[in-house]
Amino acid sequence: METYARHLFAPDRLWTWDGEAYVCVDRAADLKAWADLVYAEPADSTITQVVGGLPTSSLSCEEVVADMLDSLMLNVGQSTLELGAATGRNARLLAERAGPGLVTSVECDPQLAAAAAANLEATGGGVEVVTGDGAAGAPHRGQFQRVISTFAVEEVPWAWVEQTVPGGRIVTPWGRLGHVALTVAPDGQSATGWVQGLATFMPVRGTDQGLEWDQVRGSRPPAVEEPFTWELQKLHQDSSLLFALRVIAPDIRVRTRADEGTVTTWLHDGCTSWALIVSGEDGGSAVARQGGPRRLAAELEAAWHGWTTVGTPSLYDFGMTRTRDEQYIWAFDPESGPRWSTSDSRSLRAA
Repeated sequence: METYARHLFAPDRLWTWDGEAYVCVDRAADLKAWADLVYAEPADSTITQVVGGLPTSSLSCEEVVADMLDSLMLNVGQSTLELGAATGRNARLLAERAGPGLVTSVECDPQLAAAAAANLEATGGGVEVVTGDGAAGAPHRGQFQRVISTFAVEEVPWAWVEQTVPGGRIVTPWGRLGHVALTVAPDGQSATGWVQGLATFMPVRGTDQGLEWDQVRGSRPPAVEEPFTWELQKLHQDSSLLFALRVIAPDIRVRTRADEGTVTTWLHDGCTSWALIVSGEDGGSAVARQGGPRRLAAELEAAWHGWTTVGTPSLYDFGMTRTRDEQYIWAFDPESGPRWSTSDSRSLRAA
C-alpha cells in the first residue's frame, strides 16, 4: 500500500462535502486541498466521482481496504475477480499479491474503466480491466479462486458463487453496513461465512437509495409523541446492536449523535415514515416524536428486543449463507443458530 500510494491513482478532480452539496477540488487549482483529500484519515474515503449530486466512486479508506484484502486470504498464484475497478488501486494491490495476469477487474462505467486501465498500466500492468456489469461477474474467464467486490449488494449475485471454485472465497460489502467473507461449499451449491467488519460502501449502480430523513420528515408536525424506554446511549455506542438492527429491521435507517449528556436518534424508512428520539438530560426519559403510517420507534424497540432474545450476538457472531434460491443472515452457527431471511428480515425463525 505504501509502494502503490493513493495519489498515483487519484484523478485530478476530487469531491468534498461542504455541508450542503458535493463540490469539486481540482489539483491544478488547489494542490494542498487536493492532497488533503487524497491523504485524509485512515477511516476516510476520497470521493473521485459524483453523478446527479451523489458520490458514485471513490478511493476507499485505507483501513477498510486493508481489512477486506486481509479477509480475502489471497495467496500467490490465485486467480482473482474484482467487481468495481474504480481507480484501479485495489486491483493493483491484488495483482501484487496474486501475480501478473491473474486479476480481472470489472467496471460498469466506461470512463472509470479506461482510467483504471491507464493507472494499472502505468504502475506495472498485468491486470485485465473489463467494461461490464459487475453483478454478472466475468463469465468469459471461467472460475476464480478469489472474488472481491468494492461496492455493496443487498443480495450476493449467484453469478459470483458460480464463478468461484469450490473452496474459493468471496468478500463483499453487504447493504448499508458490514462486509462478509463467504467460502463456496465443496458442491458449489452454497457459500457461507462470517461478518468481517463494519465497512460502509457505495451501493451497486442503479440502487434506489430512497429519501433522506429531512425529505421524509418534511414540514408536517409529529403525529405521535410517546416515551422511549430503551437506552439511547447504548444505541449510539454499540456497533453490534446497530448491525443487529440492520439485520432484524433492514428497512429502518438509524443515525445517532451524542451531545453533552443527551443522545439524538433519527429513524426513517426512506419513503413515508420518520421518528426523532431525544434522551432526557442526565439520563432522563427519552421521548419519541414520529410521523407517517408506521411507528418506527416501536419497531426499533421490537427489533432491539429480538436481538436480546437470541442472546445479544456481537458483530462477529453473525454470518451469511447464500444458496441458489435464498440468502439469510444467521447468528452463532450457520446450521443451528437463529436466522433471518434477507427477503423478509423481520421474520425470525429457528434454523
